Amino acid sequence: MSESGRGRDAILGRLREAFARSPEQEAQAIATVEQRVFHPTPNLIPARGQLDLEGRIELFTTMARNVQAEVERLPRLADLPAAVAGFLRRHNLPQKVVAAPDRLLHQAGFASQPLLRVRHGDPEETDPVGVTVAFAGIAETGTLMLCSSADRPTLLAFLPENSLIVLPSASMFGAYEQAWQELRRVLGRPPRSVNLVTGPSRTGDIAQKLELGAHGPKRLCVLLVDDLTPA
Repeated sequence: MSESGRGRDAILGRLREAFARSPEQEAQAIATVEQRVFHPTPNLIPARGQLDLEGRIELFTTMARNVQAEVERLPRLADLPAAVAGFLRRHNLPQKVVAAPDRLLHQAGFASQPLLRVRHGDPEETDPVGVTVAFAGIAETGTLMLCSSADRPTLLAFLPENSLIVLPSASMFGAYEQAWQELRRVLGRPPRSVNLVTGPSRTGDIAQKLELGAHGPKRLCVLLVDDLTPA
C-alpha cells in the first residue's frame, strides 16, 4: 500500500473510533441515509416558478439573460445547425465545434451547414466551442441541470471558452425540487456528477470588477428546442 493509502486508512480509522456506534445505531444511520437518498421529502417550492410551460420558459429566459447568458428558442431540431453557425458568426469564431456524442445532436442534421465542422467526442484544450445537451432547465433562477454520461461528457460544458447548451423546451421545470424529482424518475439515481450552471463563469475577486470566463466558459448560449423530431 502506498504512503497516501496508509495515511488515508489511519485518518478513517481515527474517525471510526471517535464516532463509534453500536450495531443498532449503525443500522439506523444507514436506514436514514437510504431514506433521504431514495425517498427524499421535497422541500418548499417557490411560487415564482409555479407557472405553465410558456410561463416557465419566459421566466427562465429572463433570469438567464440577467446573468449574461444568451437564450435562443428554436421551433425545430432541424433549426439547431443554423443557430450554432449563427452563434459562431456573431462572435467571430471559426465554424468548428466539438459536440457531445448524444443521439439528439446526431439527429440534428448538421450536414445542412456545409461550412460547419462538427466533431463528436471529448473536448481538447484547443477547442473553442463545445455543444452538449442539458437534462433540465430551472426557471426560478435561469439554471441548467447537466447530468454526466458517456453521451454527455462533463468537460464539454466547462473546458471550451464558448459553451452552447441544447435544452428541450419540455424539460423546463419551475423549481430545483421538481428537476431533482424528474432526475430520480428518469435515471433512478443520480449519475456520477450533476452540475447546476447559471450563466457563464464569472468572478468579482479582481478589483471588485466582474470578469467573465474566470473558471470556465466566458460565453454561454442556451438553445431551447421545441420539436425534437429528427431533422
